[in-house]
Amino acid sequence: MRLHRNLVLAVIDALDQIFNHQKQADKVVAITLKQDKRWGARDRNFVAETIYELVRWQRLYAKIADVENKFEVQSYSTQNLFQLFAIWAILNEIELPKWEEFEGTNYDIDTIKQQFNELQSSRKYRESIPNWLDELGEKELGNETWTKEIAALNKQAPVVLRVNTLKTNLKTLQSQLLEQNIETEKIEDYPEALQLEKRKSIVRNKLYKDGFFEIQDASSQLIGHFLEVKEGMQIIDTCAGAGGKSLHIAALMKNKGQIVSMDIFENKLTELRRRANRANVHNIKTFPIKRKERDIDYNQFKKFHNSADRVLIDAPCSGLGVLSRNPDTKWKLTSSFLEEIKQTQQTILQEYAQMTKKGGKLVYATCSILPSENQIQVEMFLKSKVGQGFEFIGDKKILSHQTGYDGFYMALLRKK
Repeated sequence: MRLHRNLVLAVIDALDQIFNHQKQADKVVAITLKQDKRWGARDRNFVAETIYELVRWQRLYAKIADVENKFEVQSYSTQNLFQLFAIWAILNEIELPKWEEFEGTNYDIDTIKQQFNELQSSRKYRESIPNWLDELGEKELGNETWTKEIAALNKQAPVVLRVNTLKTNLKTLQSQLLEQNIETEKIEDYPEALQLEKRKSIVRNKLYKDGFFEIQDASSQLIGHFLEVKEGMQIIDTCAGAGGKSLHIAALMKNKGQIVSMDIFENKLTELRRRANRANVHNIKTFPIKRKERDIDYNQFKKFHNSADRVLIDAPCSGLGVLSRNPDTKWKLTSSFLEEIKQTQQTILQEYAQMTKKGGKLVYATCSILPSENQIQVEMFLKSKVGQGFEFIGDKKILSHQTGYDGFYMALLRKK
């Protein structure tokens, strides 16, 4: 494989934004891929996948490149970033070009491979994770489970589609994609899911633009079914974001009934409305949650109290279950943020649960694998004054090493 300078420079610039300026990797990648219209599919794939690989294995490569002190403060010079890139290239058996950025440093292939092999005995280097996160994962999940889970979360996430049953069906969509030489496979126990057999960007596909499918991980697709929705119900999706789960619920309800999709970010609700129009969804009403600085005025929800047949709380969380698609999370997450978000989760449970009507059901969900964000939060809620009005029906703990998809948690409660 021959390295092209403009592509490598694009990767280096993106890493600078992610590591040194704390920008989100997915957004940086999206912007980077738009900077040169001459790039073909192969060029775009190289840029995107190389960025994610270097983000995913940052600590391991920093250790081998002898710049780990830079990793600890996440402040890399341009030369440091070229060093990380060089380690990645050598380990992937890609010949380094004779550029000035690679001069003056000894890149002995045998030494680098020996260092790599020696570091495989240490989980924090083998899986490229911060010390505190490695210790936390082991504490909450146990050594054996955490070892398996973090290894799975460091694998590249598969591309999974959710068929929009308001416009088509799984068999028809699969055939239409195959006509375009896009091979997919059905996933057992995921009735609307198709997985691409080969990873590729599919957002420019006309079937996607026309709303015949959404890109949604298989684990995320379980939540709509877990909520046990029926046609004609009143549903509230309290942390809807850009609406992936709201759209799935609308399809399960066949556009009958009403869904109120709430979020603190109005731009996400704007995107939800755009996606709903594309998907032929007509029963979603958006509700922007008002804030004063960072605080939410929970009085604005009183009109929704005791009104919903189903309430979905897809709570903000650490995001540790989706590291395979957002590897920069493990570098940006801190223990103090984790403690803060757990307090937020309990507050949201206490307040939003009150929207459930008597006999109605509530689902609390996160894309985290930590019990402290999941079942422990539910246990705390059930012991509270508001929570005593609910009964626990059941939950699902989804781990990536068992399914190959995102780590998720969901608990189903019924209001007495």
